[in-house]
Amino acid sequence: MKFQITFLPNEIITHAPENTTVFNAANWAGLAIDSTCGGRGTCGKCKVQFQNGATPINEADRKFISDADLGAGWRLSCRAPIHRECVVNVPRLMTSPKAALLGYGRHVVLDPNVAKIYLELSEPSLEDQRSDLERVVVALDKEGYQVHADLAVWRALPKILRARDFKITAVVCGDELIAIEPGDTTDHLYGLALDIGTTTVVGAIVDLNNGAVAAVKSTLNGQAPFGADVISRASYAMLEDDGLATLQTRIVETINNLFDELLALSGVARENVYEAVAVGNATMLHLLLGIDPEPIAVAPFIPAVEQAVTFPAREIGLRLHPHARVSTLPHLGAYVGADIVAGVLATGLARSEDNKWRVYIDVGTNGEIVVGSSARTISTAAPAGPAFEGAQIKSGMRASDGAIEGVEISDDVHLQIIGGDVKPIGLCGSGLVDAVAQLIECGIVDVSGRLLRADDLRGRVSEKLIARLVEDAERGVRGFLLSDPESNIVLTQPDIRALQFAKAAISSGVDVLMQKLGFTANDIHEVLLAGSFGSYINPASARRIGLVPWVPVERIIAVGNAAGEGAKIALLSFREREAAQRIPDFVEYLELSGRVEFNDIFTDALAFPIGK
Repeated sequence: MKFQITFLPNEIITHAPENTTVFNAANWAGLAIDSTCGGRGTCGKCKVQFQNGATPINEADRKFISDADLGAGWRLSCRAPIHRECVVNVPRLMTSPKAALLGYGRHVVLDPNVAKIYLELSEPSLEDQRSDLERVVVALDKEGYQVHADLAVWRALPKILRARDFKITAVVCGDELIAIEPGDTTDHLYGLALDIGTTTVVGAIVDLNNGAVAAVKSTLNGQAPFGADVISRASYAMLEDDGLATLQTRIVETINNLFDELLALSGVARENVYEAVAVGNATMLHLLLGIDPEPIAVAPFIPAVEQAVTFPAREIGLRLHPHARVSTLPHLGAYVGADIVAGVLATGLARSEDNKWRVYIDVGTNGEIVVGSSARTISTAAPAGPAFEGAQIKSGMRASDGAIEGVEISDDVHLQIIGGDVKPIGLCGSGLVDAVAQLIECGIVDVSGRLLRADDLRGRVSEKLIARLVEDAERGVRGFLLSDPESNIVLTQPDIRALQFAKAAISSGVDVLMQKLGFTANDIHEVLLAGSFGSYINPASARRIGLVPWVPVERIIAVGNAAGEGAKIALLSFREREAAQRIPDFVEYLELSGRVEFNDIFTDALAFPIGK
């Protein structure tokens, strides 16, 4: 059950599931409440006043709030779970919090989970014989941080404290004291955002003090030789004796090598990177953690771990700061993973105050879809196949130098090739969509997806285009020559069929969710295309082949690597990370497998739409 919370004096209204704290509900609504402890009830700064619907008083409230104020409805918002409708007055922040513009035009309060606190401690004496650890812990408590430390910190304390006359910097990650450093090192505070894709891994080193990206780079996932998709990776882990260990080793090596390159590009020291936030689909994160992904691959499709987790980076062999932590975001379902949660976080889809309908599509082998508004949002995954990645296409390839990424057909064919003035060597996903859309538009491909013969086209299209129709007599396969004969980049009839199946899977998933929510394409405010493919695809072409609903082209918006942006946001703001961890409470997951209406809609969606 969800309850309405009204925040005064700004009259911000949101709805949150039962047991959500007022602090987290405010984060969800984009309202910053003062805090330094990350909502753990130890700093006492997040006081709010209930006008009605006050929660019971607890021990943390009594520690920081006087009896008179408790009687007047004051509570710590991070310790106030919602059990009914309430109205809460939020004091104005005494200082303006630092913020950055991140994700899809979102202003994010910079409040990272990692903090550096410079301390000038009193030195021990015969009168003050507290231990080194107690001296640090008490000083941090006064700053609003209640922490615990492990053996590594205990070992470092004696020498570091005395090397700088008890002037040190404490590094706190969540509620853990992970390191102490001599002197004032507060200017050097970095994190690593990771988007672990099936094909590509993207990493960014982020300055946690100001939100600036120090370096960003992508690389191929080293697991690729063991399968092009999550099912084949899971099969390899299942069938080979050392399959799981091999796949985990490969992804850890990939990340470490990528991180080394990022350090070289940025000039940041390895020991100044204290935390990583990693997102990806459920299979990729299971493989990163060395967890058997087999149950995800077979019905009823159950991941071993669905919630967000945090663990020491060294436990899986990542070479960050020796005591750095890695955190993930939660999954919505077996095939709608933490990368989609990160995308929802980056775009604010489920939190937009305008309450307008939006469609979010991460186009790939597994087409993840999120549809809805702040009132109700549903997610699903559609098995699109590898066509959008250029796989199983006769001349298909990844989006790299030499790939045809754009096609325009008028009296002849005009190509846009990645790398500029170079010979084409293949066709990537965006080029495939463009080529088919253009062939439909000029009548060479009909709405059923059939590539017409020369005799059917004479008098309707130019002879130059007719001359590009080719046929492999031996195999009986027709095609259309996109390039010059020397390069011989041919779009074949089976390529068109593969694209039809891929786009029909995704568009059918969108239609099922729209029907469940009770709205039509006319009601859609925006269609958000995510991922590297979504960044390059021509919106008009996506609409022309029926990949996305038929809405005005200006409403189809590429949001780039939204998963990577969401990882950065979670890295830079513990408030946003808390909001991300609540997304499964707000976003429903619908499994398409076996749904009769999906099969019916899919059959209808195979045809290309008639132009409007």
